Amino acid sequence: MQKIALIDYGSGNVRSVERALVAAAEQSGRVCDVRLTRDPDFIADAESIVLPGQGAFAACMHALQVDAPLLAAMTEAVQIRRAPFLGICVGMQLLMTTGLEHGEHRGLGWIDGVCRVLETTERLPHMGWNEVTPVRPHPVLDGLAPHRHMVFMHSYVVEPANSEAVAAVSHYGARFACAIARDNMIGVQFHPEKSQTAGLDLLARFLAWRPA
Repeated sequence: MQKIALIDYGSGNVRSVERALVAAAEQSGRVCDVRLTRDPDFIADAESIVLPGQGAFAACMHALQVDAPLLAAMTEAVQIRRAPFLGICVGMQLLMTTGLEHGEHRGLGWIDGVCRVLETTERLPHMGWNEVTPVRPHPVLDGLAPHRHMVFMHSYVVEPANSEAVAAVSHYGARFACAIARDNMIGVQFHPEKSQTAGLDLLARFLAWRPA
């Protein structure tokens, strides 16, 4: 049975992510133990790691930092054991070195770059359905049509130091990275758990992903 650790660090909206992962596993015929957890032993042993996120960058990062065993287990699983990792919304933003929401704050630093406000002519936050356009091949994104719609709810975006980390883009008064990927890590700015069939398809591909 495939163990999926959905990291429970106090962020909102986690139950909808949990339900979507269960549905994606069932839809694709996979036998998975999807567990919302902060148990270091389960996280350390999980085949895949999902970090959701809702709220401010600094608050979410602080919630991870104050639970040292959880953060250590997640770091061991992703950075040392190279388990497939999916960051959703703020969970993706935390991959950056630095976050600039309400000051300057340190992120996980697993991908070099910055999280900054979306500079746009449109009203923030950016909410609702918007196109996602992959810009390079990736196993989790390859099943997407050239232009698929996903649900967004955000005011901040990531800017990796190396543009090759950008895997998909969207446009809301300005072009921005809406998916980034490197090695065994992928992050999406949108919410697959709220994006109906397209979102479940993406989650199913993540569950099947085995990085080289």
